[in-house]
Amino acid sequence: MNFLLISFLVLALATAAAFAYDPSPLQDICVATNDLDSGVFVNGKFCKDPATADDFLFTGFRIPGNTSNPLGSKVTQAFVDQFPGLNTLGISMARIDFAPGGLNPPHTHPRGTELLVVVEGTLLVGFVTSNQLNNTLFTKVLYKGDVFVFPIGLIHFQLNIGNTYALAFSGLSSQNPGVITIANAVFGAKPPISDDVLTKAFQVDKKVVDYLQAQFWYDNN
Repeated sequence: MNFLLISFLVLALATAAAFAYDPSPLQDICVATNDLDSGVFVNGKFCKDPATADDFLFTGFRIPGNTSNPLGSKVTQAFVDQFPGLNTLGISMARIDFAPGGLNPPHTHPRGTELLVVVEGTLLVGFVTSNQLNNTLFTKVLYKGDVFVFPIGLIHFQLNIGNTYALAFSGLSSQNPGVITIANAVFGAKPPISDDVLTKAFQVDKKVVDYLQAQFWYDNN
């Protein structure tokens, strides 16, 4: 009987851990700091002591991002590394600026679901499900005021299909959701992924792989 109870307890704890993307905080605040003498190590960061009101203010969204780049977009992150006050709070944000035709290329957030709201312009957005659901593409055209959600870990993108500047803001369900840009990761890996792997995976000639690996893969984050 005791063994059965312990088994259920272990299963319950494992289930609870599986659903917690970020650890739940055990204190009101824990402003992140790299000063090792400042306090206790919590969730990958040390807690600043004492904290001030300025630690909970982020001004990085005041200035539009520079979209003069090959992608025509710029993502300004307010993750824990840029906004230390988010530490242990399980949330973050991003500002995304788009030139006409600008693209936030296919990417994933391995540790966070993304909720996007369009502030200006018209965006074509979409995400692709896992192999289990046959890599189904869900896509919509969004207008000012529309909100769209990208499930955690799935490949997704945003493209400005209008003739004017576009702006969107995203909320993410982690203080550090991470970003993996697919093209950069596959063809810009350092050191490069073997040609034998990529030619077979993409069913293309080695020359195509070599060409793609030789490109400059810009990071708009």
